Amino acid sequence: MFSFLKNKKTHVTEEKALVAEDFSNISIISDYFKNETGITFDKQISILKSKVTTFCRYRDIKSFSKLLNIIKHDKEVKQELIDYLTTNETFFYREFKQIAELVKLVKDANKKVDILCAPSATGEEPYSIAIALLEAGVSSDNFQILGIDINAIAILDAQTAVYKERNIRNLSKTILDKYFIEDEKHYILKPIVRSLVKYKLANLFDPSFNSLGKFDFILSRNMLIYFDDETKQKAKKILESMRKNSNQKVLFGHADLF
Repeated sequence: MFSFLKNKKTHVTEEKALVAEDFSNISIISDYFKNETGITFDKQISILKSKVTTFCRYRDIKSFSKLLNIIKHDKEVKQELIDYLTTNETFFYREFKQIAELVKLVKDANKKVDILCAPSATGEEPYSIAIALLEAGVSSDNFQILGIDINAIAILDAQTAVYKERNIRNLSKTILDKYFIEDEKHYILKPIVRSLVKYKLANLFDPSFNSLGKFDFILSRNMLIYFDDETKQKAKKILESMRKNSNQKVLFGHADLF
């Protein structure tokens, strides 16, 4: 009898040992994440470890190795992790001189153009382009904008197009009155602008990325800052391959230094 109890106790102890947490080797997650998205956390590894540990505990995942196995086979959890680690915030008319440069290029083209905005985040970037074009007198029939992002939640927020005061801080009252509906402390973009931008969940490094087609103008601002030098060059090459005209440069953000 006592032998049975001892064996049972040992078995329970072994079971507990099997489910003990192991959040020591974050490199297996950072390496996988970089390979899948191009994003590196080399300079923020402690922050990454803390965030992924929280992600695991919330889902009762006991180790980074278990998480790795899950995200390799479960697209939903993989997307949840991507969304969790790529949350960002931007605002309308950021680095406006470059948007003004794009407006001039579109007007000079004097034809209907396709514009790619990568990444689109929560919509401020592509909607800024649409508003700037309309304000410059470009007909809405003469441009089509596609915004892409790796973050599914950001895409949904962009499609909803409801913003806080900090997001619209660079816009004049004239533009706000013309293109937004103010609702307490929120600013809702009018359908006239929302209808000019389409969104798609897309990963720059996925083989299916080329299926997006070709574009007259491509903006990719402040995305490459998350990549190492090798991945920056790879991303640059991919985006350049999406141009209709190989002589037309891709408009990168000022922080995206090569």
